[in-house]
Formats: sequence, C-alpha cells, structure tokens
Amino acid sequence: MEVKIAQNAGFCFGVKRAMQTAWDELENKTEDKIYSLGPLIHNKQAVDKYKEKGLVEHDDLDNIPSDSKLIIRSHGVAEKVYTDSKSRNMEIVDTTCPFVKKIHNIAKDYYEKGYKIIIVGNPTHPEIIGINGWCNNEAIIISSLEEIDNITFDPTELYHVVSQTTANLELFDKIVEKLKTKIDNLTVQNTICSATKERQLSAIDLAKEVDCMVVIGGKHSSNTQKLVNICKEIVPTFSIETKDELEKEAFAAFKVAGVTAGASTPDWIIDEVIEYLKEI
Repeated sequence: MEVKIAQNAGFCFGVKRAMQTAWDELENKTEDKIYSLGPLIHNKQAVDKYKEKGLVEHDDLDNIPSDSKLIIRSHGVAEKVYTDSKSRNMEIVDTTCPFVKKIHNIAKDYYEKGYKIIIVGNPTHPEIIGINGWCNNEAIIISSLEEIDNITFDPTELYHVVSQTTANLELFDKIVEKLKTKIDNLTVQNTICSATKERQLSAIDLAKEVDCMVVIGGKHSSNTQKLVNICKEIVPTFSIETKDELEKEAFAAFKVAGVTAGASTPDWIIDEVIEYLKEI
C-alpha cells in the first residue's frame, strides 16, 4: 500500500500549546490533583495520558473544590466561569486557543455595542457554548442553511456574524450569503482559524490524488468530522481514532491511501496508522 500524508494534519498551534502547558503543570505540580473543566481536547487517547499523570476532569465547576488549580481547556469557556472560579479562590491556568479567545473578545465587544451576535457552528460544541457565554448567552446559533428560514430577524436590530474556529469554510460562506438576503444591518467576521482552512484544503487536494482516505481523530472532534465529510464527497473514507479500528480486508481494492488527521490528533497515533497501512 502506498501512503500519502496531507500537508497539514495533526496538532494545530492552539492544541499543541494547550497540551504542553497542561503537561508542564502536571510535571511540576505540588498539589495532589489538578482539575480541568471538561476534556482538554477531543482526543480520548491523548487525554487518558494526562489523567494518568494526575489530571482530574469534571464537566461542572461545582464539582471542583475551592482553592484548586483549574486548567481552562483549549475550547475556551464562558465569562461566568472566570468570575465564579475567582470567587472560589481557584488558580486558573488558561489554555484557551488564542483564536478562540479572539472570538470571545469580538462577541463581548459587539454585544456591548448593541449588536445581536450570530455564531455559525454546532450549538452543543463547547467552543460555541463558551463564545455564547461572552454575549450573555443571547447569541443566535446557526449550524445549517435550512435553520435560517425558521428565524425571524428584527429589521431594526444590528447583527454581527462570527464562526466556530473549526467550521466548514464553504458552509460558512453559504450561510453568510443567505443571511445577507434576510438582514439589512449585517456585519461579518470570518473567524475560522487559518489552521482549519489549511487542513481542509490540503485534505481536498490529497483526496483527489488517492484511492481512499483515512481520517484520524476523535469522534467528538468537530474539525475531524468536517474533514471526514469533505473527503467522503471525493473518495471512500475511513474515520478512525486509532489503527485498531482498521481492517486490512477493507483496503483490498485500493492501491494508494491518503491520510489526514484532526487538530487534536497526536503524532504518535498518526505514525501508528501510517505504519499499519504501509504493511498492507
């Protein structure tokens, strides 16, 4: 099996920074436990290594003891988390991706100027929940073109659009174009991060050159699933978290396989998949 690797795959800058910061905290910890509010990233295998090192994960701030050290994950959190944790004397280690933090500032700034905030993205994703928490949880969240038809926009209001950093670029553009036909007072900021754009474009380029694609990443990783959907439109595509999900028989009809990976996928998992495919 010939294996080709996408030019942009695996850990992005924000994830790499978050994971290194968290690992350094665990290496040098003086307390028994360090806590994180939700998983650091959407990759179970990577997160498990941190749990073994002493990281304790909780989804609710109320379940974390006061005076604890708290790691804010790369997806970011609502403004209220900062105020509540400060009132409980928690030490914050903030690993929010800088691109996500930028969206927090945009949402807060425009909301305070009187704009209605529109976020393009998955309403259940922690990044979107966090962004919404910087505009008083009043954002309009849109994940598909069809949803726009069910929303009533006030012609007297100002609206400002931002995007989940890992949104599909083509879908974002289509949603914006449709919003422009519904809203007169609309301003837009494309906040899809450059790493996401590059990863999607390189996946498309590679998919056109190979017989099948293997996309590695967490099943709950938004950017990974976007890659899966993009590749599926071009060639047969396998979505996996580790090499253990691959079966050699499934590749019998293919001569050249392409490999890409989501932004939360560590190099060691990618390397294992590549070695497995080369042995077929």
